[in-house]
Amino acid sequence: MASRSIWTGSITFGLVNIPVKLFVAVREKNIQFHMLHDQDHVRLQRKMICPADGKEVHSEHVVKGYELSPGQYVVVREAELEAAAPKKSKTIEIEDFVDLGQIDPVYFDRPYYVVPQEQGVKAYRLLVESMEKSKKVGVARFVMRNKEYLCALRPQEGALVLETMHFNDEVIPVDQVDGVPHKAKSDERELKMASQLIESLSTKFKPEKYHDTYREAVQEIIEKKAEGEKIVTPPDVEVKKKGGATNLMAALEASLAKAKGSARAPAAAHTAARTTRRRRSA
Repeated sequence: MASRSIWTGSITFGLVNIPVKLFVAVREKNIQFHMLHDQDHVRLQRKMICPADGKEVHSEHVVKGYELSPGQYVVVREAELEAAAPKKSKTIEIEDFVDLGQIDPVYFDRPYYVVPQEQGVKAYRLLVESMEKSKKVGVARFVMRNKEYLCALRPQEGALVLETMHFNDEVIPVDQVDGVPHKAKSDERELKMASQLIESLSTKFKPEKYHDTYREAVQEIIEKKAEGEKIVTPPDVEVKKKGGATNLMAALEASLAKAKGSARAPAAAHTAARTTRRRRSA
């Protein structure tokens, strides 16, 4: 089913204006469960209860409060929030062009496809091709659903992808994370072996190779139960804990040997198949 645009506006850079539409680029596949009464399987309802008197509070009597200290709140009205909201705009305004490699992936949040409206196709193509040639991405701001977003615009397979970004003060610097061994140095032999292991395991990224195995397993359980099958839970298997300190060099050598063996196996099978075909043809 074709997706619908979630935002309509334009991209601007300099004096250039490109009418565009925004489409979601990712549909997360999560299995949603409802809370049911275990006696009759009727779906339960959530209610807002005031702990002071135990009575239900209806939505018209609910206000937003910011907690300054335990039990002390500042009440903020909807009208005040609306007054502080960013001015509604239909513009994705590119402020800078930067190298994609300069943006740490930790800043990225959600991707969207940017598609030109009919009157903006020519300018859209010009922007895409210019960005591909310069290998630059555009850093921009725009407002969607009363929230201002920082974003990056980048070309991908002839299209533009808009990636919403976290602001700098939302990202926790690594030096504020306890336990990161910044000053530790690796042994040269171990470093060389680890580099060889990485090289032996290196391949092209194939996204179709990776699956959400937990979601697939839960979906299978749901389908079986819907068909009336009984689900048998396997007994827990005690996992034996490995002994003390790990010999890092030995582990690297064993891993490298295994990786090389795995790489040789397909090649050997291919050679054996060719030999068999030759014998048959002879």
